[in-house]
Amino acid sequence: MTRGTAEVFWVALKLGLSSFGGPIAHLGYFERTYVRTRHWLTHAELSDLIALCQILPGPTSSQVGFLIGHRRAGLPGALAAWAAFTLPSALLMLACALWAPLLPPSQMAAIVQGLKLVAVMVVAQALWQMARVLCPDGPRALIALLATAALLWLPSPWTQLLVLAAATALGSGIVRAHALAPRAASSDAAGRGLARISTLAFATFLVLQAALLLASRTSTTHSLLALSAIFYRAGSLVFGGGHVVLPLLRNALVPGGWISDDQFLAGYGAAQALPGPVFAFAAYVGALLAPAGAAWLWASVALASLFAPGLLLALAGVSVWGWLAQHATARAALAGLNAAVVGLLAAAFIDPVCVGAIHQLRDLAIALAGFLALQRWRVAPLALVLVTVLLSMSIAALR
Repeated sequence: MTRGTAEVFWVALKLGLSSFGGPIAHLGYFERTYVRTRHWLTHAELSDLIALCQILPGPTSSQVGFLIGHRRAGLPGALAAWAAFTLPSALLMLACALWAPLLPPSQMAAIVQGLKLVAVMVVAQALWQMARVLCPDGPRALIALLATAALLWLPSPWTQLLVLAAATALGSGIVRAHALAPRAASSDAAGRGLARISTLAFATFLVLQAALLLASRTSTTHSLLALSAIFYRAGSLVFGGGHVVLPLLRNALVPGGWISDDQFLAGYGAAQALPGPVFAFAAYVGALLAPAGAAWLWASVALASLFAPGLLLALAGVSVWGWLAQHATARAALAGLNAAVVGLLAAAFIDPVCVGAIHQLRDLAIALAGFLALQRWRVAPLALVLVTVLLSMSIAALR
């Protein structure tokens, strides 16, 4: 490991250990660390990277960190930045999957209910913030509402794909006047070397997509290859950040008998208590599904499969960002796509998040109080998880 790569790794590891609060908060930590403290790039350069990653599928904060690592120390620096930022939360999610089954069933049920309520609070806050930013006008609000209705009426991965495609086409036609203003192209886009790397990254993305699809069809139903294909496909379609992976993965894993709704939502709720990316949730699912003695392998493969598409597309997108930023039709289409992402998250918030967690008026009151604590009083997610789980366990003990 070169000196530059090592420096990137240790800086990103500190962020991975301390960056609580989700993707939006992560970008604030990045600005403070990489711009104001380290001076690795300017505010304008960071804003350009954020704008690029926001229009691509994948976890925005991880993609931004990955590209900052690439600017600082090339491809080794990019991989070091991603690995260091992801490692703490991935290890904690792996531990959660391995140790949770050892708890008494009554305690585990109470913890699961508490974590499911946390998921309601966190997804509600994410939905509120995304709707304000991505649906600020009538056309985009209409696209979001239509997307929500379609996904509630016919929930399936194919519906999600059709909704995203339709929103992109619709956006190019009706959002033109409301699309974001043009942005200056990144200076990196002019480099021939970066263009070659971007082309190779996109080719790798396509080859892996095809190879995993073919391999999963020839493997057993619940094999590691099949799981890898599910995660890779989800990572290729997650527009809007980590929270939007919830409906994609849930629709792929729960109906197929991979995992129960309770297990899925409990792991997703636990992920909110941790620093680093929400996508580390993949390590929990992989370890939970692994055969005896293979938890580390399955967790690692699931994690890599979910992250790989977004990271490859981020690297590929740098060289074409300048073109997208300057074309009104492309910007309008992307605005429509982002509005549909809000609708996708809204449908998931209703079912399974609320349906699975809110069974009586008391649950609704707890979820509402938690949402207000997050949104209005800026309570730390870790504190909210601890309080909610302890409250759930106390209620169960009094029954």
